[in-house]
Amino acid sequence: QVQLVESGGGLVQAGGSLRLSCAASGRTFSTLNMGWFRQAPGKEREFVAAISWISGATYYSDSVKGRFTISRDNANNTVYLQMNNLKPEETAVYYCAASRGLFTSSQYASAGFYAYWGQGTQVTVSS
Repeated sequence: QVQLVESGGGLVQAGGSLRLSCAASGRTFSTLNMGWFRQAPGKEREFVAAISWISGATYYSDSVKGRFTISRDNANNTVYLQMNNLKPEETAVYYCAASRGLFTSSQYASAGFYAYWGQGTQVTVSS
């Protein structure tokens, strides 16, 4: 069982930055694929970014590419999401997700392939 706890959300002005953290329990963090998803009110959960456990390859949605960066610190069982130049439409609850196994590149963006989820952290971007 893996428990995920997100932190770092808050209120920021448009154009500002935030760094989200997700701390994972357990001793096998290095073998977890890690992802970030977000869900705005009235909308479906959408993929933001992911990082592979085996290759370190990173994946991003087109909407955040070039502005967000996902990274991991295996020594501290933590994954980060650095978010720059935030936009009001990116106001949402941001969720950390994890799963074991070998993903195809398309599977990283699919919420159904992640077995573990955090409780989410609210990000509010004011205009």
